[in-house]
Amino acid sequence: MTRWLHRNWLGLAGLGLAISLLAAATPVLAQAETAAGVGWQGWLTIGITLVAFLLNALTSLSAEVIFLGALAILFLTGVLDTESALAGFSNPGMMTVGILYVVVAGLQQTGSLDMISRSVLGMPKGETRALLRLTVPVVSMSAFLNNTPLVAMFIPVVSDWCRKLRVSPSKFMIPLSYAAIIGGMCTLIGTSTNLVVNGLLIDTGHPGLKLFDITPVGAPCAVAGLLLLVVAQRWFLPQRKPAITEVDDPKEYMVEMVIDENGALVGKTVEQAGLRHLPGLYLTEIQRGEQLLTAISPQETLRGSDQLVFVGMVSSIVDLNQIRGLKPATDQVFKLDSPRAERCLLEAVVSNTCPMAGVTIREGQFRNRYGAVVLAVGRNGERLPGKIGDIRLRPGDTLLLEAHPSFLEEHRTSRDFYLVSRVPNSDSPPHDKAPIALGILILMVTLATFGWMDMLNAAVLAAVLMLLTGCCSTGQAFRSIDWSVLLVVAAALGIGKALEVTGGAAAIASTLLGFAGDNPLVSLAIIYGVTTLLTEVITNNAAAAVVFPVAISLSQTLEVSLMPFVIAIMIGASASFATPIGYQTNLMVYGPGGYKFTDFMRVGIPFNLLFWLLTVIIAPIVYPF
Repeated sequence: MTRWLHRNWLGLAGLGLAISLLAAATPVLAQAETAAGVGWQGWLTIGITLVAFLLNALTSLSAEVIFLGALAILFLTGVLDTESALAGFSNPGMMTVGILYVVVAGLQQTGSLDMISRSVLGMPKGETRALLRLTVPVVSMSAFLNNTPLVAMFIPVVSDWCRKLRVSPSKFMIPLSYAAIIGGMCTLIGTSTNLVVNGLLIDTGHPGLKLFDITPVGAPCAVAGLLLLVVAQRWFLPQRKPAITEVDDPKEYMVEMVIDENGALVGKTVEQAGLRHLPGLYLTEIQRGEQLLTAISPQETLRGSDQLVFVGMVSSIVDLNQIRGLKPATDQVFKLDSPRAERCLLEAVVSNTCPMAGVTIREGQFRNRYGAVVLAVGRNGERLPGKIGDIRLRPGDTLLLEAHPSFLEEHRTSRDFYLVSRVPNSDSPPHDKAPIALGILILMVTLATFGWMDMLNAAVLAAVLMLLTGCCSTGQAFRSIDWSVLLVVAAALGIGKALEVTGGAAAIASTLLGFAGDNPLVSLAIIYGVTTLLTEVITNNAAAAVVFPVAISLSQTLEVSLMPFVIAIMIGASASFATPIGYQTNLMVYGPGGYKFTDFMRVGIPFNLLFWLLTVIIAPIVYPF
């Protein structure tokens, strides 16, 4: 606690000073009404929002602490009533993000994400190729699919992919979110914001837009955005989390796996099967009947019943456990009572009082005694070669076991082992349920895309189906939810609501629009700027709703077409790049990427300026004033 206070003393001091100043200013603000008709509540909300952004940018306080603190101030000062302050915690957008974690857990547990990763992402050489391999498909899919479930689906895929590529996830998580955002700008159905603005347009008596009416403006922005991502990845994106290294886990094991005769890997080469680039893992030999293959070529074709010998770290051996069509070579595994989908990997250190010490694994009948199977043995941090059953155990040997999770509780305090620990994410996926999980995902996306269900309902249906079909257990579902992200979303929605209801957002808009004058192009630029500014602090749809009536008034006053303004609002409301709270997908990658608040500003502000410039130039050409 003392160390945490020492690290964050500046942030806590700033937060305390801000609260004191705001509390002292409240009575003064209560006496002041502005010419724009905004009361003290509006200016207080604007001030608190600015302080929250500064604390995020300048201190190491967590985002959820800052935004929950800001929300608490708005509640305690009476700016928000109880219902409004808590509205963010029941907001459909926040609930959708939370439920999507369950859907993704089902995809992950069945090995579906591994299949997606191998088929879509592959193993490109170089960060630029990897970036394009990720962003181009995401942009294309996001143009027709809801980008929230798309990003939710790809986050664990990209995390695992980065580990295999030995690249920090912070180099790809922001590009993932940005690619989904810019893809959504390319069609009318790419994002809900476009549909909301189109609905507002129809309400004014104008004909609605067609599917690709926004494409002539959105597509050039998307291409420019992809090019800027290539530059940003090299110069602006941080190395927040180090890539995996050989020294991350000093223990090495030698593990034998066998190719399932009816599995998905039969007939594939070593490289196609994804067995060549696993980090910290090396395929040393293949035993094929009486033939022993060494110096394995990446083009070697795998056959059923091939026995593959791997040497590597335990974290990489977990990867082997996830690959469909690959299973442990020891026949003892198949004699365990529990189904493989219910088993996991554990590490146990043999004690000097263990009855197995001094005898071989076969002689001691390890499986019958403990209900677990030894996959590999490590001694003094080095791997032990040879047949597992013939290894004579010694005190201090580290065993890699496959067993039911109950083994952990039963032997945690046993005198037979010094230490028993579970290998993270080592549950054996029920690969036979992978088609079911993918089918549920396709059903969810289809229902949401064609409007047969809203996104929340479709996500709830998918999550329930994942649980009912056994693609995901209840425990896995709860463990998969990132609660800190949800708290930030809920608090940010509450602050955005305060800006909206107090007139703070309208005050910002009207003040900036006062500089427009009678020049249509300048007015268009300001409309875009106001929209993209508001969408960073309130929801995209709320920003569009606030600015749209102002745009109508401006177009009528200037006697010009409304269409360039409509397109600018659509692009500007979606172009939320500079903060993690401006768009759901930014918040979703905030934690997995290990980012700081300022990372989004450093990368996102150039994006905002680029999209601003392109939209103001292209929109009047496509839709003249």
